[in-house]
Amino acid sequence: MNWYALSHLADHTLKCGLTTVISNDSMSTGIVLAHIAEFDVRRLFVPEAHPSMHSYCVHVLGLSEDAANKRIRVARKAREFPAIFLDIAEGRLHLSGAYLLASHLTTENAAELLTAAGRKTKAEIEALLAERFPRQDVATRIAVVSVSPTLIEHSTDSSSNPLAPGPVETPHPRVTPLAPERFAVQFTMGQEAHDKLRYAQSLLSHTVPSGGIPEVFERALDALINKLEKTKFAATSRPRTARGKTSTDPRSIPAHVKRAVRERDRDRCTFVSESGQRCTSVKLLEFDHVDPVACGGEATIDGMRLLCRVHNQYVAEQVFGAGFMERKREDARQRAAERKDVIAAGAASIVGDEESVRAAGAPTERDLHELRAAEARTADAHAAHERAESERNIELDLVHCLKGLGFRSDQAQLAVRQCATDADLPIEERLRASLKFLGARGRTYALRQAATGPGASAHGAR
Repeated sequence: MNWYALSHLADHTLKCGLTTVISNDSMSTGIVLAHIAEFDVRRLFVPEAHPSMHSYCVHVLGLSEDAANKRIRVARKAREFPAIFLDIAEGRLHLSGAYLLASHLTTENAAELLTAAGRKTKAEIEALLAERFPRQDVATRIAVVSVSPTLIEHSTDSSSNPLAPGPVETPHPRVTPLAPERFAVQFTMGQEAHDKLRYAQSLLSHTVPSGGIPEVFERALDALINKLEKTKFAATSRPRTARGKTSTDPRSIPAHVKRAVRERDRDRCTFVSESGQRCTSVKLLEFDHVDPVACGGEATIDGMRLLCRVHNQYVAEQVFGAGFMERKREDARQRAAERKDVIAAGAASIVGDEESVRAAGAPTERDLHELRAAEARTADAHAAHERAESERNIELDLVHCLKGLGFRSDQAQLAVRQCATDADLPIEERLRASLKFLGARGRTYALRQAATGPGASAHGAR
């Protein structure tokens, strides 16, 4: 049966059928939004090897980017105000209207505003919002806008740059495919960026006499990418021979390991779902220890991998628990705030000393000595804060590893505190010392560790 050949239907039957399918479509939209909302809050896209709900909607559910954005935004708002689900399912509110309302709904106005928007068109809802949430008038002005032909070299459509009275909102950067391997790029730059472009064109005038923006842009990207790859992946055209481990920090990753892992993983997250789907993310990539450092993981080529930030956090939560990772993230936020305060206080002290010196006229030897002393105090305070932060991280890892081996939290914390005097030892030695302190159970584990090797025992502990 061909469901799409309807020429045989009587007018009345076609009219009733259209009303029915529209009603069913509204109901389906409400149910889809409810599913997206719950799927999103449970973050079920993460174990399916997707870094975001948007990625899952586009690549698995087959939605367009715009459709995914709109549905996710409305679904999240509907979790906050469940009446949205019912209004959409019963046809009182369409998806576009809900999307417009989303940024204006609050606990105080939600019920009244949803009622007022019921059965209204998109234009009517826009008028309603303009009345309830008025914005300032745009300034009235007529300005001559000149466009340099060298800045928009591939634009032939005059409508893409309309001249309009009043300020025009700066468009988002766009990259539009024009033909095979040809793209149009459009963006607005400030005066400083414009001056840099002109200077780059003058520096390249021997090799790029035309000063063509695509050529300058490509060379600038080459230089930027080269610099970023050196910073993030230790990339170099002349790698030095790998040496033995020189850093005492167990989290330090040797440059040759970064280069090898990056080449093996091909600049992409390596997380794989149970169904065999590999994450497609190439953004926010981080080096991750396959076995946690706290349980003996080492920064070797086989012991490291690339994960996007979302899946790095997800894997850590699977190993250490979501509560533990949330506490660590909160501790990190607090330490960052403390470090910022320390630096700000030190900077204020130095500025104060400099002002005192200037007020006194020509600086004496004593003035310079006091200024250097203030700078040294700030540096010492910052270094002490960094050492304390590193020690806290190691202690948290040790406690969690001991808990994973079956010890109670209070036992693990006591053992780690008792062994704190050995802070200069590698983390593996501190773990052994903590196990020894914990008595027979710890000694049994330490003996098994010595017999099987740190790699096997650490994996078993995990």
